[in-house]
Amino acid sequence: MREKILVVEDEEKLARFVELELSYEGYEVHKAEDGRTGLSMLESQRYDLALLDIMLPGLSGMEVLRRIRRTSAIPVIMLTARDSVMDKVTGLDYGANDYITKPFAIEELLARIRAALRGRGGSSEGGGLRVGRLVLDIAGHTATLDEAPLELTKKEFDLLRYMMENKGIVVTRDALLQHVWGYEYEGESSVVGVYIRFLRSKIDEAFGVKYIHTVRGVGYILKDGDTP
Repeated sequence: MREKILVVEDEEKLARFVELELSYEGYEVHKAEDGRTGLSMLESQRYDLALLDIMLPGLSGMEVLRRIRRTSAIPVIMLTARDSVMDKVTGLDYGANDYITKPFAIEELLARIRAALRGRGGSSEGGGLRVGRLVLDIAGHTATLDEAPLELTKKEFDLLRYMMENKGIVVTRDALLQHVWGYEYEGESSVVGVYIRFLRSKIDEAFGVKYIHTVRGVGYILKDGDTP
C-alpha cells in the first residue's frame, strides 16, 4: 500500500509541483489550499505524513498543527517562506517533526520526508508499537521489555506511547506537555522532566539499557535500546 501524504499549500504552482514529484516517487498525494480544509482532511482521513505551509488562508499552519496534535502524532513537515528562527522554534514547540524553507530543492524535501516516515514509531503490530525490545500494547494498555511487564501509570503509558510513535525524532518538552497532559494543563511545566525520570527508572535503569536520551536545551528522543 502506498504511503499517503497531504500537502496543505495555497500556492497552486508549488502545490502542483510537489504533487507531481511525490506521485512520481510512488506516494499517494492529496492537496488542500487552505488551513480549514487541511484540518478537516487530517481529522477525517488517515495520512502517513503532512506537508503544512505556515502562511495559509482560513487557519494558519501553526494553528492547524496545534489542533491536530490534540489527537494525532502524524509526522508533520512545516513549509516556511521565511528562514525565521521563531517560526522554527514555534513549530517544533507545537509538535512539528521538521521544517524546510522555501525555495527548496525537491531532493532535500524527499530526503526529509523519508526521514520523517522512518521515524514514525518503529514497527507496529496488532494495534501495538515496538521499538527494539520494548513493546507497547495499545489496546491492552500494557508494556513489556524483553517480555517482562512494565508497571506504568496512565500518564507514564501515554508519555511512552507518544515517544514511541515519534521514535528517532526529538520532541520538545512543550510538545510532550501539550500532547500528554493537554493544552489546558495549568500545573508545573517541570512535570515532564519528573515523568521522564520515572520512565527511565522503570525502563533504562531497571533493565540496564538506554532508550530515552536528552537533547540538551530542546527535549528528548527515544531510540532503539542500547547498553549504556
